[in-house]
Amino acid sequence: MRQRRIAYLTGTRADFGLMRSTLSAIDAQADMELTIYATGMHLDPLLGHTIEEIEKSGLPLPRRIDVESGMPSGGLTAINIGKIVIALVSAFTVDRPDIVLLLGDRGEMLACAIAAIHLNIPIAHIHGGERSGTVDEPVRHAISKLAHLHLVATSESRERLVRMGEQENMITVVGAPGLDGITELACHNGKEVFSKYGVGGDSPVAIFLYHPVLQEADEAAEGARAALDAMLAAGLQVLALRPNSDAGSVGIIEVLEHFSAQDRITLVTHMPRSEYLSAIRDAALLVGNSSSGIIEAASFGTPVINIGSRQNLRERNANVIDVPTDPESVALGIVQALATPRFTTENVYGDGAAAPRIIAALRQLDLSDPSVMDKANAY
Repeated sequence: MRQRRIAYLTGTRADFGLMRSTLSAIDAQADMELTIYATGMHLDPLLGHTIEEIEKSGLPLPRRIDVESGMPSGGLTAINIGKIVIALVSAFTVDRPDIVLLLGDRGEMLACAIAAIHLNIPIAHIHGGERSGTVDEPVRHAISKLAHLHLVATSESRERLVRMGEQENMITVVGAPGLDGITELACHNGKEVFSKYGVGGDSPVAIFLYHPVLQEADEAAEGARAALDAMLAAGLQVLALRPNSDAGSVGIIEVLEHFSAQDRITLVTHMPRSEYLSAIRDAALLVGNSSSGIIEAASFGTPVINIGSRQNLRERNANVIDVPTDPESVALGIVQALATPRFTTENVYGDGAAAPRIIAALRQLDLSDPSVMDKANAY
């Protein structure tokens, strides 16, 4: 029996980290063949050249999809979506994957969905049906409307896709793949990780991960500055990671580098996922607007100060405190978080067993049925 060819496109350190356990599980299946295509931030030396992490992962060596480099902007993102579409049409025409697997809401994933559907290749989409209220949300929903098989994280997301007109029998709740094995992956002593990156002393440590929002790109730097001022005023040691490469990231990076040059924070380009998860587990706080705060941090009970609109409307665990971008609000959130017992209940995003459910859904998809490719609203 021929192996079922599964293609996965990765554009950032974040999505690859979330999917690594699932990709490893797919690669281990005798009846499946995995191909990884790497693009976007993975190829940028200034962002850690994280394609090397994929190459060292033990997974099949990734195929590179080159994009334009330059000042991050909405325009550059749109140009690169077009470039990725063109490159993947050529790659898929040769490789002929049976299923294209996508995660989330980034432009790279939208480009991959556009290429796949026009080549009559079924698309399986993970984390569809979620809200955010920023540009991520329409991109996520656009991918969902192009996708054929929906592998969602929560029951609420499933119901939302049903209301969007997706076929109920093509939607499966699998949980968030980023929760698979995170307890085992967080295998380092947090203090040793902090020390490795130059954070020492007895003061509580806050992890800071703050990404720009396209519609608010001009305010991104000020939001980062306000958060840093509030954390430092609260006596926290700050371990900050550089943001993604979207419009507004340059301003955030300038602020981070300014604080780092004054030795007020420690700035890191990239952390291996095992170290990152260990740091989240043992930090006093995770501050910023990353989906890590919404999804992964709850599995460790870590308090999260979620700033601004980037994760607006997404399902929350009780460890998340939402605040506006001004320093006074961030400061109040920090006080509240440090005074609140750590989160100890189940994570709404799943039980850490997404991979076997995803594999079962990919295996059960009937590729001989032409109706699989039919896309029509159910209402």
